Amino acid sequence: MSALKSLFKQTFIYGLATVLPRMLSFMLVPLYTSDGVLSSVSEYGKVSVIFSYFVLFNVILAYGMETAFFRFFNNEKDNTTVTGTSTISLIISSIFFFVLALFFQNQIASFIDIDVKYINLVIWILLLDALVIIPFAWLRATQQPMRYAVIKILNVAINLGLNLFFLLALKDLSYNFSIFDSICKDNFEISYIFIANLIASGITLLLMFPFYTRVKYIFNSDLWKRMMRYAYPVLISGVAFSINETFDRILLKKLLPENIADTDIGMYSACYKLALFMTLFATAYRLGIEPYFFSHAKTKNPQKNYARILEFYVALGSIILLGVVVFADVLKPIIVRSEDYWEAMWVVPIILMANFFLGIYHNLSVWYKITDKTKFGAYISIAGAIITLTINILFINEYSYKASAVATLSAYAFMMILSYYFGRKYYPIPYNLKKILLYLILSIGLAILSFYQFRGNYVVGISMLIVFLGIVYFSEKDDIKNILKTK
Repeated sequence: MSALKSLFKQTFIYGLATVLPRMLSFMLVPLYTSDGVLSSVSEYGKVSVIFSYFVLFNVILAYGMETAFFRFFNNEKDNTTVTGTSTISLIISSIFFFVLALFFQNQIASFIDIDVKYINLVIWILLLDALVIIPFAWLRATQQPMRYAVIKILNVAINLGLNLFFLLALKDLSYNFSIFDSICKDNFEISYIFIANLIASGITLLLMFPFYTRVKYIFNSDLWKRMMRYAYPVLISGVAFSINETFDRILLKKLLPENIADTDIGMYSACYKLALFMTLFATAYRLGIEPYFFSHAKTKNPQKNYARILEFYVALGSIILLGVVVFADVLKPIIVRSEDYWEAMWVVPIILMANFFLGIYHNLSVWYKITDKTKFGAYISIAGAIITLTINILFINEYSYKASAVATLSAYAFMMILSYYFGRKYYPIPYNLKKILLYLILSIGLAILSFYQFRGNYVVGISMLIVFLGIVYFSEKDDIKNILKTK
C-alpha cells in the first residue's frame, strides 16, 4: 500500500501541473464563446481546426522520444548519456523541421486551407514546445514534480493572462493610451490567440534553459538507434492517437459543406470541452502512473499493484462520468457562454465515455511498455484510427459531429478491449474484472438514463449519483482509509 500512496502523492502533484493549468486555460472557452469576443461560432471553429493540427505535429516532433527517454533512463546504467543523446536528437530534429516548415509555409497554408499568417505563428510555437519535451521529461524522471508543476502552471497562466489582455482589455486601453495603438488591430482576434501562446511557450523555454546549460552533450549513436527502435512504434501510436483525438475536426472541415463546416466544428469543439473533467483526470493519472510503471517493473509482484491502480482509476472515473453528466446543464452556461453553441450538447456523454475508455486503455497499456512490445501499441492505435476515419468518412455528411463523437467512442472502446486481450496473453495482470465491470456498467447505464431520459430532473440524477457513490465507498473503504493515513 505504501507504493500506492507514493503513486497517489505523485499523481496529485502532477494533477496540479495538469488539472490546475487546464482549469485556468478552461476559462478561455467561456472567453472565446462569449458574445462579442470572436465574431461568430465559425471563428471558434477555425481556431479549433488549427489546434487540431497542433496536436498532430506535436506528436510528430516528439516522435516517441519522451517515452523512450523514460524507458532507457530507468534501465541504462549511464543516465547522463541517455539524457544527452535524447536532447541532441530533439534539438536537431526540431531545428530541421523549423527551417523546412518556414521555407514551405505558403504551400502548407494552401494545402490545409489555413491563412499563412497563422501558419507562421504555429511553426514558431511548435519549435518552442518541442525544445522543452526532454527537459520536462527529465524533471519527471528525476522526481521533481513540484518544479514541473510550477512551470506548467506558469505557462498556462501567462497564456490565459495574455488572452484576456488581447481579447478584452487591449481595445479599451488603445483608446486611452496611445502606446497600445500599434498592437491593437481590427479582426485580429485569432492571431492574438496564437501570439499569446507563442509568448507563453517562449517564456517556458527560458525557464527550462538551465537544463540545457547543465546537460552533458554526449551522443551515443548505438544508444540512439536502440531508443529510436523503441520510439518508432510510439510515434505511430501517437499519430494514430492524434487522429482519434482531433482529426475529426479536420475531416468535418473537409467533408461538410463550406457554409456550415466551421460553425458545426465550433459547436462541437465547445461542447466537447465539457468532457475536459474526464480528460484532466485521465491525463493527471497517466502522468503519475507512467514513471511508476517503469520504476516498479522489477519489484516483487508488480502486477498486483498494477491491478489495483486500474481498479481505482475505474472507480474514480465512473464518479466523474456520472457527476458531469448529471450536472451537464448546470456547467453548460458557465463554460460555453453563448446559446449558439448548445445545439451540440448531445455529444457530451459520448465524449465523456470515450475519454474514460481512453484512460482505461492507458492503464492497460502497461504490459507492452514494460515488455518492450511497443509495436502492439502501434497496432492497437492504428486499429482505432481506422475505426475513427471509417465512421467519420462514411457518416459525417449525414450526421455531422454526431458521427465524430460516436467514432471517437467506438475507437477508444475497441482499443481498450484489444489491449486487455493481448495483455492477458503477454503480461497477465490479475484485474478484478467483476468489480471493474460493475463500476463501468452501472455508471454508464446511469449516465445514459440521466442525460437522455431524465435530463434536467436533478432529483433523479442526484439520487443516482448518491447511490453510486455509496456503492464505491463500501467497496473500497478499507483501501481509501489506508491511502488517507498519514503514516
